[in-house]
Amino acid sequence: MMKIPFKKFQGTGNDFVIIDNRTLFFDKENLEQIQFICNRKFGVGSDGLILIENHNKYDFNMVFFNPDGSQSFCGNGSRCAVRFAYDLGIVKEQMEFISTDGWHEASILDNNDVKLRMNDVSNVEQNTNFDFMNTGSPHYVAFTQNIFDLDLISKGSKIRYSEAYKSIGGTNVNFIEAENDFYNVRTYERGVENETLSCGTGVTACALSVGIQKNLSESKIKIKTKGGNLTVDFKKSLENNFTDIWLSGSATFVFDGVIELEN
Repeated sequence: MMKIPFKKFQGTGNDFVIIDNRTLFFDKENLEQIQFICNRKFGVGSDGLILIENHNKYDFNMVFFNPDGSQSFCGNGSRCAVRFAYDLGIVKEQMEFISTDGWHEASILDNNDVKLRMNDVSNVEQNTNFDFMNTGSPHYVAFTQNIFDLDLISKGSKIRYSEAYKSIGGTNVNFIEAENDFYNVRTYERGVENETLSCGTGVTACALSVGIQKNLSESKIKIKTKGGNLTVDFKKSLENNFTDIWLSGSATFVFDGVIELEN
């Protein structure tokens, strides 16, 4: 048996198991182990597994796995990884790291929230009833009414597994509704195959859709998810190219432990 020390973090209800893998002791090719750790009945339980590894150019490399073992970029997971690395003393308040979709920078704010620079976004596909874009992961965004009455699992899974997105392994699906000075968002997450309490890349995609809908050249969009509040800052050109995209919100330590796995 092999003992794996870990820490559990959550970012607005999006929860992650994080492992310090700077010595490369954890076998990231063993997808069965990754699935087991993320399993809420038999393992630790989480929306994803994160490995923090050394990098010769940046402060660290963040490797993210969905519960099914697939890899992608994760906004809330990245913010939790930033907090993990900061608490471990690997980084200062300002840092740079690399992940599946490339380079990112991040900072620990005075209120202990984590602010993360997302990659620039262009080539937004605008349709009559929805937008589609890649914010590190592919996202379908549709404005709706009565968002909390929506059968998200049924609607989300149909879109996620539709022929339109089969070539990219399916898509994440988001629904958004305006309320006062903020927006409610619900997300069906690919790889989790369920609704998550929050999705950082999904929230970002929703905020950019607001920017398109309202033709905002720059803005700070307040988003409310079932797991908590996030803000997305951005700048937008006339061609709907987005730069200076920042995702901000809480990233909180939950508990730590050791799990035993078969070699």
